[in-house]
Amino acid sequence: MKPSDIIIGRQPLVEAMLAGRGIDKILFQRNVSGESIGEIRKLAEKRGIPVQQVPIEKLASYTRANHQGVLAFAARFKYMDLQDVIDQVVLSGKPPLFILLDGITDVRNLGAIARTAVCCGAQAMIIPDKGIAALNEEALKSSAGALEKIHICRVNSLLKAVDSMHLNGLLVFASSMRRDTMIYDLPLDLPCCLMMGSEDKGLQPYLNKAADQLFTIPMSGSFDSLNVSVAAGIILYEAMKKRMGFTG
Repeated sequence: MKPSDIIIGRQPLVEAMLAGRGIDKILFQRNVSGESIGEIRKLAEKRGIPVQQVPIEKLASYTRANHQGVLAFAARFKYMDLQDVIDQVVLSGKPPLFILLDGITDVRNLGAIARTAVCCGAQAMIIPDKGIAALNEEALKSSAGALEKIHICRVNSLLKAVDSMHLNGLLVFASSMRRDTMIYDLPLDLPCCLMMGSEDKGLQPYLNKAADQLFTIPMSGSFDSLNVSVAAGIILYEAMKKRMGFTG
């Protein structure tokens, strides 16, 4: 990690956050206290930035400078507010097509999904603040630069994100292994969000429950295991076909 990727000290971090700089994660020394620490916590909560308590040795492993019990990792990408993105896409006159990712921990899959999403006209990718692959240089390379061409919304609650989309008139569809509804039967030309889970566990149950419809990808024979980025590609391509008026 380059020194420029790390923000060291309390006031530099406060100034960075007030200036709107993207922050991936903040590390606090255990039991650290002070007025500025409280301000950092409030700003982090407001912006959905993950905060982690660590021993002082952990901070020392990143820098020899006087870190004052706190350091942060600058984000490679700018995270957008979900409501702002919805408003922006609606004002553009295009029906929203978003993809929500839950538990995608392989950075190459994350990059590949972003690449396909951009190619198929999706405007935003929604990710949680924890339990997701890092959006780093490897992810950017895997996406062929697509991560810089799609809105990335990082949220501290995927369920709240689903609620927000429902309030804005978006349908939310969840990919599932065994459901009667096929991907090609969904009204993907309408404003919607597609939810994808990890290959081993799928979506968390509460997200399946919150979805408007569960769907599956039809497959030949008894073999029903698709790489998550491949599955996302099939689903997004189907959405693009619907939006372009192709029915075949």
